[in-house]
Amino acid sequence: MTKKKNAIIPDEVISRSTRKLAEKTGNLYEAVVVIGQRANQLDLQQQEAIKEKLEEFNKEPDTLQEVYQNEEQIEISRSFEKQPKPTIVATEEFLGDQLFYKTTHKEE
Repeated sequence: MTKKKNAIIPDEVISRSTRKLAEKTGNLYEAVVVIGQRANQLDLQQQEAIKEKLEEFNKEPDTLQEVYQNEEQIEISRSFEKQPKPTIVATEEFLGDQLFYKTTHKEE
């Protein structure tokens, strides 16, 4: 389990009740879309963060420092791999009422 902003995020996928997911939006497919869009946002944030950290190593490397930098790059990559998957985080946020979303349905 990983702790993120006062919420405990599981490290692996947990089976969820589709009824519980559908309760929040009234429709399971809308809930999946909301979770999917949030997961995409989280994924882009993680990609930007890792790019920023790895760009530090794109300078002209000395041959003696290359081995040390490669080890640092590997450690950075491993730390990002250990983070919970964006879909898991987005699902937890959705179920914990931490997401704001609105639908554009026309009422009949």
